[in-house]
Amino acid sequence: MSETFTSVSQEEAGFRERARLSFDLDADICVIGAGLAGLSIALEAARLGASVAVLEGRHIGWNASGNQLGTVMPGFALPLTELIERIGFEDASELWALSKEGAELVRANAAEENMPDIGLSDGVLEVSNVDAGDRLISRLQMLNEDFDTEVEGWQVDRVRAVLKTDRYFHGVYYPKAFQVDGRKYVHGLAALARRAGARIFEDTPVVSIDHSGIRKRIVTPSARLRASHIVLAGNIHLGAPLRRLSETLLPVWRYAGITTPLGERVHEIIGFKGSVKDSDGVDHFRIVDGDRLMWESPETTWAARPQRFAGSVKRRIRSIFPELGNVEISETFGGATGQTVHGMPQIGQLRKGLWVASGFGRQGMNTSAMAGQLIARSILWGEERWKLFSPFELVWAGGTTGRVAGQLVGMWGRASSAAAGTLARYRERARVKDREREARLAEANRAAGTGPRRLPSGVRPRVAPQPQPAATEEVEPVSQENRQENHQENPQEQGVSQ
Repeated sequence: MSETFTSVSQEEAGFRERARLSFDLDADICVIGAGLAGLSIALEAARLGASVAVLEGRHIGWNASGNQLGTVMPGFALPLTELIERIGFEDASELWALSKEGAELVRANAAEENMPDIGLSDGVLEVSNVDAGDRLISRLQMLNEDFDTEVEGWQVDRVRAVLKTDRYFHGVYYPKAFQVDGRKYVHGLAALARRAGARIFEDTPVVSIDHSGIRKRIVTPSARLRASHIVLAGNIHLGAPLRRLSETLLPVWRYAGITTPLGERVHEIIGFKGSVKDSDGVDHFRIVDGDRLMWESPETTWAARPQRFAGSVKRRIRSIFPELGNVEISETFGGATGQTVHGMPQIGQLRKGLWVASGFGRQGMNTSAMAGQLIARSILWGEERWKLFSPFELVWAGGTTGRVAGQLVGMWGRASSAAAGTLARYRERARVKDREREARLAEANRAAGTGPRRLPSGVRPRVAPQPQPAATEEVEPVSQENRQENHQENPQEQGVSQ
């Protein structure tokens, strides 16, 4: 995918002259931010007949939306069990169904003719770095029976048959989850929105917003825009006019690398054709461009050049798949996701005519598509399903202190995951050694003919009687001389008898 990505990036750089908003404009809906969420809203609203203007301070998909692995599966960043604990089973079930709808929206968009060579392929495998068989069974039952999600549980042997490493144990396979070329998808989404009638203006930052009155006013450096509805879909980079909203998100930068071609050996070691992600959220990878490995792992709460993390990605690959050897990283990329304190996206109406769609975290593909449909249909049709997200209010993320704490929590989480994995592998090796020792002992017993014989079921072992002294056995009488000799040798007994 590196060659494909490079050519796409060069092509996109000269794809079209970026249109800036240089004239005053009226629209039904103004969307601020041209990432996955903003473009999804623009596409859905334009298809429903609204006039839509998208304002982007830089260029389409410049941040995390255009720099991600493109894995699409149901769910949220908040684990399902915690979601149920927070809002109850019924509402959690409805939200999960919405997340599945979002995934299918992405699939439908990716199948459009404006997205050639999108690289859609099926299957996502979530693996555990600890032996969690009991929890796996419980989770499979819940997903299958309670949340109508097609999943398969993979035992350790099956996981290791396709992933040649002892780092992973059980797995959950999502056959209907899929992946697309993430960079191509965001630009294809923009093309679909334009074709539907939405107008997208790049290099157009928002200077100020007046959200009072029926018609809201947005000021940019070179023009003004009026709209009945404003949707804030700019993640952590909404800027000074919307700083209070940006501060409800903890920025987390995720970095990824793509290797040079690895040849057939990569397929011998990684036989799974879809995306692989671990349940601790540390590693996420898949094979692209036939024989290259795209791997996402390092993360920080501070911005840094992606090139700095090429060594980290390289070491991470070597630690998981040592048989791949010392791979070379040909390209690195990364972007900042906005993560909320409660782990759920922020979707809904802040006040009349002012909407928000942000905080999608690591699960942005399906949830941003879902948000686009929810908000567009609420504005134009009066639907209110977005209220399912009402329990997840805007919570301040802690500013600089929050970033430091987030970095420490992330480091602690990774260290805990590594320690748990090391302990699990140690226990596994100990069990294997015990079984080998028992097998050798059993074999030695069989060879010596002393091995225990197994009795048929229901037959109790026969116990041989203990030998008793013979009744006719004569006991030699103790003579008077012997008694006198013993008496002299045991003076203490002499005292007792006296």
